[in-house]
Amino acid sequence: MGSVAEVTDSTFDEVVLQSSKPVLVDYWADWCSPCKQIAPIIDELAAEYGEKVTFVKLDTNSNPQVPAQQGIMGLPTLQLFVDGTVVTSMTGGKTKASLIRALEDYL
Repeated sequence: MGSVAEVTDSTFDEVVLQSSKPVLVDYWADWCSPCKQIAPIIDELAAEYGEKVTFVKLDTNSNPQVPAQQGIMGLPTLQLFVDGTVVTSMTGGKTKASLIRALEDYL
């Protein structure tokens, strides 16, 4: 059973880009209502698929460098990294079913 870990500008390379497993990054901010709505869904996915995919979240207020480098323009944005490369990116609120479909090829 997995959980969603916090990642920062300083830990992003090690945790996300150098991971041997696919990594789903949830870019969020405390002022973002859709971010708060999607967070429990990400928690559920981490519990269900945490053995196959690493789930992390990055607070864009405290960590502005990575979102700028990744071209994050809206929140929430979810990016799936495989071998250090973004293979899919989604912006806005999503249903659990749509997130599972996006992850299916990497589970």
